[in-house]
Amino acid sequence: MGGGGGYSFSPGDKKELEKKAKEHLRNAGESKRNVFISFSNDDMDEINLLRGQAKNDGMDLEFSDHSVKKAYNSDQDGYIKRQIMGKIEKASVTMVYLSPNSMKSDWVKWEIEQSKKMGKGVIAVYKGDKPPANIPSHIQNNASSIVKWKHASMIKAIEDASTKR
Repeated sequence: MGGGGGYSFSPGDKKELEKKAKEHLRNAGESKRNVFISFSNDDMDEINLLRGQAKNDGMDLEFSDHSVKKAYNSDQDGYIKRQIMGKIEKASVTMVYLSPNSMKSDWVKWEIEQSKKMGKGVIAVYKGDKPPANIPSHIQNNASSIVKWKHASMIKAIEDASTKR
């Protein structure tokens, strides 16, 4: 005969356990920062490499994006825009990956505009020793900082952009 071995909790015990569980979940959610990455689909290999490096560096970031292979004015752009807006809304910051492709992307420009409309902080990151030349005004005017893809620089820029909305 198997015994249930069950536990009996008083209503007070249950409330205390529930309170502790909610606090734990709340604190766990604060330890990671949700960052929306805006980039050109042509840069997917670079983005995947940079995500991998961030995980290896132990960064407390959760990256979100919506990779778009359709043209900006395609017949599916309404649906795609709604999906992207949902991801931006959940993020605390939008990070624009600077590349020749992203700097001329209509999607990236639109994602920056939507991020600002939603009150999200925007930062721009680049790979390499120096930022690209001729960064377009829609990025320069909306990014609170332009930093190298490096743990300390990115974390500080993300934290600053999250609090300066």
